[in-house]
Amino acid sequence: MTTAATQHGSGPHPSGLDYLTLLERLQDAFHDSIAGVDPGSRVPGCGDWTAGELVEHLSHIHRWAGAQARAQDAHQADAVPGGPAERYAARAAELRETLHDLAPDATARVLAHPEPLGPGPASFWHRRQVHETLVHLHDLRAAAAGSAHLDLVTDVPPEVWADAVDEVVTVFQPRQVGLGRMAPLRVHVLLVAEDSPGASWVLGLPDPDRAQEIVPDVTVTGTARALALLLWRRLTPQEAGVTVNGDRQDLDEALAEPIVP
Repeated sequence: MTTAATQHGSGPHPSGLDYLTLLERLQDAFHDSIAGVDPGSRVPGCGDWTAGELVEHLSHIHRWAGAQARAQDAHQADAVPGGPAERYAARAAELRETLHDLAPDATARVLAHPEPLGPGPASFWHRRQVHETLVHLHDLRAAAAGSAHLDLVTDVPPEVWADAVDEVVTVFQPRQVGLGRMAPLRVHVLLVAEDSPGASWVLGLPDPDRAQEIVPDVTVTGTARALALLLWRRLTPQEAGVTVNGDRQDLDEALAEPIVP
């Protein structure tokens, strides 16, 4: 039996997030940032990727996600006149049009396990593409700055970053285990977002009821942005400015696992 990711509706989320409005704003910010970076510059935290490769990657992911939302295979894209910025703008608009046109509960293919994709609502991709664009906006600006640091994307409210943390804990890390890409975590890491009242998670325990029963091995406290970028391995604990209570080696061991794809 395939386990799909948790459903998230369209329009205002229970947390107050309007994903499609957020997606358009983040896509515009990403597009506007392309001109300010040398396409050959390295992207900190992304291995050997260059900024040009990052732009092409997000363009491809937007197109691929749109196809999954329609429950279709992604075919080779038609050529778009112009350079990377023009191609990105076209793919971003294509994705937004797809997500606007589909009913939120239309049957799509979503990230799942033990099979990589399974049936789920088209609205899954609203949230997923917001966070994909947010993290890669940070990456593009890090490439332009020549280094990654905490204050590259400062105009996104804490609740969006907290939602990005939630996605890692409740969708990505369990899926990585379910796909056999990593073993269950040996330690319990409590994540506390100090700028998002009541927002806390136990990495490795996506069920909040079970998480409440756990005494954590390590507690990490910081802003939601810091926690999200830490989990995505864009920043070290020192760079993120988080407070770590517990065995730092346990935290390093957990973060070294492939908790995100």
